[in-house]
Amino acid sequence: MTPDEPIGPGLGDGLPGGGARRTTRRTAPQPPYVLTEETPVYVISVAAELSGLHPQTLRQYDRLGLVSPDRTAGRGRRYSARDIQQLREVQRLSQDEGINLAGIKRIIELENQVAALQSRIAELADSLEGAATALQQREATIHASYRRDLVPYQPPTPHSSALVVWRPKR
Repeated sequence: MTPDEPIGPGLGDGLPGGGARRTTRRTAPQPPYVLTEETPVYVISVAAELSGLHPQTLRQYDRLGLVSPDRTAGRGRRYSARDIQQLREVQRLSQDEGINLAGIKRIIELENQVAALQSRIAELADSLEGAATALQQREATIHASYRRDLVPYQPPTPHSSALVVWRPKR
C-alpha cells in the first residue's frame, strides 16, 4: 500500500475535516480528505487498545524512540495505522523472540536503513533505464542519418574478372 492510497472507501466521511468539503463562490473545491497508512488519527488510548498494550508502554516506547507518533498542536500523541503495526511488531519481538528494547531499536533502525537503500536502488534503476532508453534513441537517430547511396568498397578478388560500372542517378 502506498502512502497516498486510501485505507478504505469513505473513511474520511464523518471525521473532522473529512469527507466532501464545502465550497464558496470565491474558492475552488478542495479534494476530499484521504486517509492513508501514514495519517495520524488514533489517540493514545485507542492506539493502546488496537495494539494490545498499556498506554504507559506506548509512552515508554515513544521516549525510547521505538515508535514515535505525530503530535498535535497541544503536544498530544496521534498514532497512524503504520504506528499500530510497528507497536505490534515491537511487542512480538519483545515477548515472542525475547529481544530487549535496545535490540529492537537497532532492528528498527536497520530495517529503516534497508528500506531507504531499496528505495534508492529503485530510483537509480529507473534513472539507468531512462539513460539506456535515451542512448538507444540517439543511436537510432544516428543510424537513420546514414547516407543510403554510399556502398562500401570491396576490392576485386584475384579470381574475379567482373567489372561493375556505377552510374549515379540524375
